[in-house]
Order: sequence, then structure tokens, then C-alpha cells
Amino acid sequence: MFDALTRQPDDPLLALIGLFRADERAGKVDLGVGVYRDETGVTRVFRAVKEAERRLVETQQTKAYVGPEGDPVFLERLWALTTGEAGRGRATAGLQTPGGSGALRLAGDLMARTGTRRIWLGLPTWPNHASIFTAAGLEVVTYPFFDIPSQAVLFERMMEALSGAAPGDAVLLHASCHNPTGANLNTEQWRAVAALVAERGLLPVIDIAYQGYGRGLDEDAAGLRILLSAVPEALVAVSCSKSFGLYRERTGAIYAVCGSAETALTVRSNLAALARVSYSMPPDHGSAVVSMILGDEALMADWKAELESMRLRITAIRERLAAGLSRRWQVLTAIREQEGMFSLLPLEEADVMKLRAEHAIYMPTSGRINIAGLKTAEVDAVIEKFLSL
Repeated sequence: MFDALTRQPDDPLLALIGLFRADERAGKVDLGVGVYRDETGVTRVFRAVKEAERRLVETQQTKAYVGPEGDPVFLERLWALTTGEAGRGRATAGLQTPGGSGALRLAGDLMARTGTRRIWLGLPTWPNHASIFTAAGLEVVTYPFFDIPSQAVLFERMMEALSGAAPGDAVLLHASCHNPTGANLNTEQWRAVAALVAERGLLPVIDIAYQGYGRGLDEDAAGLRILLSAVPEALVAVSCSKSFGLYRERTGAIYAVCGSAETALTVRSNLAALARVSYSMPPDHGSAVVSMILGDEALMADWKAELESMRLRITAIRERLAAGLSRRWQVLTAIREQEGMFSLLPLEEADVMKLRAEHAIYMPTSGRINIAGLKTAEVDAVIEKFLSL
């Protein structure tokens, strides 16, 4: 039976991890995998997460299933963190999911069940976006979002393309800290997008995976909140992997903003049914940690302080990279204004391979770099190696 299968290509980013590990050269640098690393090169557990886990070990009474919908307290607290006043009082159906990817897949399955046929993705985007929605049975169409050579958001072209979207089409938007470009819409652009989405009768699907890494917790959700205030319905996929450092715990949620409480009950039942035949029950440990942090004043204050220190460190590295790389590529002063963990450099594949072969600098052939993978002490040396291309 299995002879009918053909070998699938390895995921380029996952393959890069193996190549980096196998490289025995001293001073190698990993700018590939999208995780935050500190000045020692380690992705550490948040202090507040450690404390919450300690309390869970002491107090948790059961490991029984939480049910397909997950923990309602976790869902309520995460929704409040994400949407603030914009989400208060809205009729919402929330479901706990295995990470942000699980949230996006449930969103795709739900849209397919409602008869939604198309979803618009801005290019470039996280490569898994198209794969997830295609697997859910949606037609993926694209709009231009970012120009790599000029490092500019193509806002006018984006708006022109979305003006051709049909009522009922879905459109995916990154809330902040865009993956892979680091580029974001400003406040006026978000308002214009919200007005267009409402006018055209489009369904916004907002992916928020890096809240707190760009300009701050509330600032990174500002565009999402503008959008929610303008539309009757929306889907919001939330990941806790980066903001809480819970990468391997697969902690996330999907929220459907609905027109009425009765509709929200119907939507929730459909999400639960889709989850039941996909993964049955969500993992609980990460959500229990997040819920405890968000429900405890001291833990939440400590979590916010540590997250802010991480954000400021990334911002400082961005400043140094922009100053150094712009000595050759003037356009890369834009790195300073970009936000979050990633930037997408105007490099050819040959440049990326040369950096890997001659300098042990590892990054995807697309030119996307994980700025949070750099140590401050190695920034200047990395800049010089880039300038040697």
C-alpha cells in the first residue's frame, strides 16, 4: 500500500535545524528557527511560567480531559489580553487549540463548513498559512503586501487587490510583528483596511502570534482592535508560543466573533465538533499556566516585565543591525522601524549559501532572519560577514 506514496520534500526550516546542529565550527550563528534566545543562546522558561508550573504541581488534582472546548477561564483571560475593550461584550465563540497552527486549521475547517471558498493571503507570509488553508479545502488567492528590495509595505497595491475580493471571501491579516518581514500597518492604514473589509463584506482572519514583541502588549493588538470595532464577524487565531515561551506546550485558541449570542453558541458547537474529529481534546498544561499567570497580579506583573525586557533587547539589536547593514544596503535602515523577531533581507540564494559555507551563518534561502536568535556580542561580527558578500 505504501509504495503508492512519493517522498515529500523536507520542510526547509526544519532541515536547516539539522544542518546547524551538525556543523562543528566554532562561532556558528543560527538565524533560522523562530524562537527567542537570550544572551547565552538559550530559549529559557519565563520566571512566571516556572512559578505557575510549581503551583500546578502542588495543587492540580487531575489530568482528566478538559473537553473539546478547553478551559473557559483560560479562554476568557486570553481574549481579554488580546482584545481589551474592543472584545468586551462581543458575542464570541472561543475554543482552546493545539497552538496557533491548530487555531488556524480550525478556522479553515469552520470557513469551509460555512461555504467560504476563498481566503486572501498577503505575500510574503508564513509558508504554512497557504498549506493549512489549502488542506482545509479553501482556495488561496494572494495580494501584494511587502516589497523585499525596497523594504516597503505595498499598501496601495494591497488595497487595490482587496477591492476586488468578493463578499464572503476571507482575508488573513497579521496583527503585528509580521512573519517573515517585520513590517506592519500603521494606525491609519489599519483604519482603511477595516473600512474596506466592512464595506466589501469580507471575513477578517487575524493571526496574532507575537503580542508583546513589537511595541508592547496593547500596541501590538491595536490594529486587531480597530478591525474588530468595524466588523460584525471575525476569526482570531491566538498563539501563546512566543509571548509566554510555551513553544512545545502547543497552547493557543481560536475565537469567532459573531453577530449574536445565539449564533456564538452555534459556532462554538461547530468548532467543538471539528476539533473532536481532528485531535479530540486540546493539551491542557500550557493553557493552565497561561490562565494562572493572567489571573494572578504578581505573576502577571513579572511576566510583563520579562517580556518587555525581551522586546527591548530585540529592539536594540535591530538598531545595531540597521546601522551596520545600511553601510552597504541603504534600504536596510528599515530594519530599525520593523518589529518583532523577523526581517526579510534582499539577498539572493547564492548569498545565503555563501554565508552558510564560509561563515557558518544559517538562515532560510528566502533571506528571512530571526533577529531574536542573535547575541549582542556577535552582532558586529555578523554585520561584517554580511558586508563581505
